[in-house]
Amino acid sequence: MPKPTEQLDQACLYFVCEAGDDPPALATLLEAALAGGTDLIQLRDKDADDERLLAAAPAFRAAADRHRALFLINDRPDLVAACAADGVHVGQDDVSVAEARRLAGPDAIVGLSTHSAEQLRAAHAATGDARPDYVSVGPVWPTPTKPGRPAAGLEYVELAAAEAELPWFAIGGIEPGNLAVVIAAGARRVVVVRAIRDADDPESIASSLATALGNIDAVHP
Repeated sequence: MPKPTEQLDQACLYFVCEAGDDPPALATLLEAALAGGTDLIQLRDKDADDERLLAAAPAFRAAADRHRALFLINDRPDLVAACAADGVHVGQDDVSVAEARRLAGPDAIVGLSTHSAEQLRAAHAATGDARPDYVSVGPVWPTPTKPGRPAAGLEYVELAAAEAELPWFAIGGIEPGNLAVVIAAGARRVVVVRAIRDADDPESIASSLATALGNIDAVHP
């Protein structure tokens, strides 16, 4: 089995969803997303307490294991071990990357949200434990999952494509209908929430996204 950081290098499609209050529905959704080609899943539920996060985590871990995918938790490096997660994703206003790595453990993946050229460049300038393993870039478009966060736009995607040294994922309002313009701006990896979570056929949507991302090298050698 590849190390988590080696899997990260190959990952293209990243699905983020909540714990929810229907465990069978959650398990079905995660299975569909991963069967469709998702490489990473993240448990992100700002309203959930520790008990709820810990109760949901086994469904994420089991689904990820079945499909040899990665499982990360949002903003809770202290729960990485308890959730059997592969790592954590933190935002600009959360604990620092270095602190997240200390809490999550030396082998954990630590990802960081970035919303501007300055934040992206700071991530790349960081060294040692303060350097994230990957960054997200966005939001490309406004999204209700990040209320009050202004869109960074396609221009930020283009800048990341030109400058980024770390693995990076475009995020924010991305779905099959606009994926082509995100790819044209230089993205090779994306994060989605609603596009899969709210789909009538989440496996089909995940498959369409994964296929488009997988075909990039053929279209853009």
